[in-house]
Amino acid sequence: MAVALILLLVAIGSVLFHIYSPWWWTPIATNWAYIDHTINITFWITGFVFVAVIAFMAYCVFRFHHKEGRRADYNPENKRLEWWLSVGTGVGVAAMLAPGLVVWHQFVTVPADATEVEVMGQQWQWSFRLPGKDGRLGTSDVRNIAADNPMGLNHDDAHAQDDVVIENGDLHLQVGKPVKVLLRSVDVLHDFYVPEFRAKMDMVPGMVTYFWMTPIRTGTFDVLCAELCGAAHYQMRAKVIVDEEREYHAWLEQQKTFAELSPAKAIVKATYQSGGK
Repeated sequence: MAVALILLLVAIGSVLFHIYSPWWWTPIATNWAYIDHTINITFWITGFVFVAVIAFMAYCVFRFHHKEGRRADYNPENKRLEWWLSVGTGVGVAAMLAPGLVVWHQFVTVPADATEVEVMGQQWQWSFRLPGKDGRLGTSDVRNIAADNPMGLNHDDAHAQDDVVIENGDLHLQVGKPVKVLLRSVDVLHDFYVPEFRAKMDMVPGMVTYFWMTPIRTGTFDVLCAELCGAAHYQMRAKVIVDEEREYHAWLEQQKTFAELSPAKAIVKATYQSGGK
């Protein structure tokens, strides 16, 4: 009897702790509330199964505990029970997978009016690139990456010249504007993660991965690397600042383009190589 009560208390306590836990998601800042809904559906389904299994265990412990003179029945199979378990398990798994597939379809279907923003990860800093006045990003190649060209932009591409390059700084986005985030890595696996945005994706060297989102509220949000990437992984931090339209464009006007940065970096590099003469 005591063991059965303990099992029931464990089940009830676990559910109550989940419901009233102070550790929960950060307030959402993008359109991806669907991800929260999908996780909640998974919690409810797995929580129901958890309570049902524990309750069944408690019932078995109470109902079939040892008594003098009682003999256990040998029942090697029960087709009716097996069918119920198979069908119930299948329905439960389908109920968890179906919302995820719907959300995944939305996750990879980028709106036509989304602005492309590139995020480059490397040990242990973030760099960002935004389109210039032409509204499109120029081409890039890892073979072009150098101290004076950290994102590997193509010098011969006219569309790259007005790209806004932010090296080891903060990224600004406009509230209410869909953004397609292009993700690249220079060295090892990284993961551009802002908890309030919900959406994230691994950054794989040699590949361009992506996700999209629409910021729905202004504020300053911490950028973390959600993939163990080396000794200073914990220091790989930055900020994403979501602005109103006017503040965003005012900030954008103050940023330097690739064409403006390249000559300055070339001079610094030449001065360094000549010993400062």
